[in-house]
Amino acid sequence: MLTPWGETLDREHPLSEYPRPQLRRQSYLNLNGPWEYAIAQTAVRPTAMQGEIIVPFSPEAPLSGVGHILQPDEFLWYRRTVTLPPALCPQGGRLLLHFGAVDQNCTVWINNFEAGRHRGGYLPFTLDITDYLRENTLLIELCVSDPTDTAALSRGKQRLKNGGIWYTPQSGIWQTVWLEGVPQNYLRGLRITPELSTGQVYYQLEADETDGANIVVRQNGVVIAEDWADETGAASSLIRPEYLRPWCPEDPFLYDVTITLPGGDTVQSYFGMRSFGVGPDENGVPRLLLNGKPYFHNGLLDQGYWSDGLYTAPSDEAMIHDIAEMKRLGFNMLRKHIKVEPLRWYYHCDRLGMLVWQDMINGGDAYSPWSIYVFSNLGLKVKDDRYRFFSRTDAAARAHYYEELGQLTDLLYNTVSLAMWVPFNEGWGQFDALKAAEFIRRRDPTRTVDHASGWYDQGGGDIKSIHWYFRPYRHHQRKGEQRAVCLTEYGGYNCAVPGHCWGDKAEFGYKKISDPSEFNRAFERLMTEQILPAKQQGLAAAVYTQVSDVESERNGLLTYDRRVCKAEPERFCRINALLSD
Repeated sequence: MLTPWGETLDREHPLSEYPRPQLRRQSYLNLNGPWEYAIAQTAVRPTAMQGEIIVPFSPEAPLSGVGHILQPDEFLWYRRTVTLPPALCPQGGRLLLHFGAVDQNCTVWINNFEAGRHRGGYLPFTLDITDYLRENTLLIELCVSDPTDTAALSRGKQRLKNGGIWYTPQSGIWQTVWLEGVPQNYLRGLRITPELSTGQVYYQLEADETDGANIVVRQNGVVIAEDWADETGAASSLIRPEYLRPWCPEDPFLYDVTITLPGGDTVQSYFGMRSFGVGPDENGVPRLLLNGKPYFHNGLLDQGYWSDGLYTAPSDEAMIHDIAEMKRLGFNMLRKHIKVEPLRWYYHCDRLGMLVWQDMINGGDAYSPWSIYVFSNLGLKVKDDRYRFFSRTDAAARAHYYEELGQLTDLLYNTVSLAMWVPFNEGWGQFDALKAAEFIRRRDPTRTVDHASGWYDQGGGDIKSIHWYFRPYRHHQRKGEQRAVCLTEYGGYNCAVPGHCWGDKAEFGYKKISDPSEFNRAFERLMTEQILPAKQQGLAAAVYTQVSDVESERNGLLTYDRRVCKAEPERFCRINALLSD
């Protein structure tokens, strides 16, 4: 079942755009496209490869050309020979090999030398391969294993036995692979913190030598500030009042930044001036704040799955399509659900003006139906330090969760549109959520936290988070509650469009509707009879389920192949505009 972009895929150069918009250089080489692959029963290098796989699509994805679900006892091998352009790596410089994401455990060899290992399926990693160069040719090999839901590490909504709210598993490379040439002294990391109230922008540079680094800020191509980093790599810029233009979904203005280090490394970046928080409205009711003022987050759950690429969007235009379509329908926020997207997705949210709530990836042992479905529906309050109840008895996996949580927070820290962190969802592998919320606050005090989305509230975070599907929602604001009350999942109306449905498994949704016309009428009733009155009574955010159908779920505004929008734009825009008043 192909999307329009998958149908016209350039197999030689898929997803060819520069993959890291907030740290851009000129010297890079995209390695997406045909690689050799083999699937073996051991981690011993195979004597012969089996065929061709289109990177960065996982072998499970139709666009990869493989069509195989990697089993926990199998090993996926990749191989590619690369001829380096002479200008890629400067004289005396370094050559870096970047992987956007590889699920889940991998070892990398360069010219038959082991260059590095990585564990975890959702976050990028980089290897300095300079010392393995042999003239101008690289032989790149990877060995990947993926236990999926047979182990306790982060796996998201992947399950070997898919169905319902659990989806086809992914393995191997599923984000862009690329080479980058850099000087000996290069910018490894950049942290940008805007302070809207003072007009200051703070920078923290990570490099071997940062003393004397030059920072230039431009607004519409005009230089408005120029500053220098001190010996610690710290610097700041003052955006004078005449240049101050706050970022918001209605006006997503971005400033451009150029940073030049001693030795010639030059990178391009950007930032936006905005602030997030929670505070009282004119009636003393806690609300979510954007730039110091109450702002209703009217959003959608966004799984980020594609009928042909699964975890991987078939093109940059496809990523843009989902964001732009939801904005066209009048929504201002997407909750990225149990997945980390490529950095270009966040860039498009920044420039198009779409707020983001970011979920952490769930993990743990096999989830107990009692904790996931039964006790939660009974409304039982359970302390989440009961690790066995939440399938979190593996201490090493709990420690790895914090490693990845820190890496995720750092990775997306500069994202202008990111307003909320969500470390746990519906008790899936939840543990010590209060500690997780404080961990995030220490790492990033600039954003709000939903510490336990939906179920098993431990009384922390910035919002009281509610999931509500089967009964009419009636808003209740507990006296003395200092957190903003948010409906973080609701709706989920199932409306199948014949000819645009995936597979033959039983349909899943929270209310079955026969056709798109009735779906639109039902959505309007839901909003006018439940959500709008709740907002007036104190509801601070609402997250409808969901952007698109996913496999057996038929509850999207878009079909899984993205060829049909079930929502009537005029009706949705009219309703959503009422939530902005």
